[in-house]
Amino acid sequence: MQIFWSNDQLKHTGARFLKEGYLIDSPESPCRAQLIFNQLSEMDFIIDPPADFGLDPILRVHPAQYIDFLRNIHEKWLAEFGDDSVLLPNTMATADQTRVPTSLIGVLGFYVKDLAAEIRSGTWVASYASAQCAVNAAKFVATSGKASYALCRPPGHHAGVKSAMGFCYLNNAAVAAEELLKQYKKVAVIDVDVHHGNGTQEIFYQRSDVFTASMHSDPNCYYPFYTGYEDETGMGEGTDCNANVCFDMAIDDAGFLRAFTRLVAAVEKFQPNAIVIALGVDALRSDPHGRHQISPEGYASVAKLIREWALPTVFVQEGGYASEELGPTVARFLMEYAHG
Repeated sequence: MQIFWSNDQLKHTGARFLKEGYLIDSPESPCRAQLIFNQLSEMDFIIDPPADFGLDPILRVHPAQYIDFLRNIHEKWLAEFGDDSVLLPNTMATADQTRVPTSLIGVLGFYVKDLAAEIRSGTWVASYASAQCAVNAAKFVATSGKASYALCRPPGHHAGVKSAMGFCYLNNAAVAAEELLKQYKKVAVIDVDVHHGNGTQEIFYQRSDVFTASMHSDPNCYYPFYTGYEDETGMGEGTDCNANVCFDMAIDDAGFLRAFTRLVAAVEKFQPNAIVIALGVDALRSDPHGRHQISPEGYASVAKLIREWALPTVFVQEGGYASEELGPTVARFLMEYAHG
């Protein structure tokens, strides 16, 4: 399988987030990507750096004003507030507010929607490289018909049209889907991360050319809390083009597979020509952040079902945090898909 990875993705480092009242180091660290990369390097995969296709693929998803914010806010913030200042908002715009203030504090709160998306000196460079991996994987699939995997870091599925949150800054899965739409009429984005892919849902919620499907821990008691419920099925032209399957934190492998089977049924009604798998493995039993109990075998079972679709497929890495099982689980998933 063709894999895309850039060492620039390691440049987003030192980020912190607020967890249960404490500002702590983010589990979305360079270490997690390195663990996956190291494992894949030992396997029968082809790993290449992404070609740079510029901003155009990203601008199909995110507006220029938001991109300008991500590129420049760190330098502007430190120039105004000093090197010891922290780029986390102390006030946040609501969804119906459209006016971007001139104050940097107001700007930060307009575009960053929680306290889990601290912007560091290398955030833009890493996020840009991550999105380029997604673009390259989608172009590879569109031209070859073969599957490809983008080792995206930072992840992307919580990033909305013009918002960063949940360790995410650019929505890599959406960027890949837009690239596939240049070749295929209908695309499905299928998110198996333990958290709802709220950003991806937002981006395509009123569209009929992309079906968004997410299976995740019940948002009544799990991040991101305010989206991901099963009655969210799309709006306008996108009516019935969104599906959410929620599960309990005590779910086992069998229940995990049943949840994915429900997504399969919803996606097959849409009859996509190509798919993007937003591959989060943070429901893994050893994950230090996810607090769920899915085994590597559980993820391998999902890979088997994806293989049965026999559709052009892009895999985009989402969550999954540093543990001994992280790299082997991702590698096993991809091997199960590629070779059975």
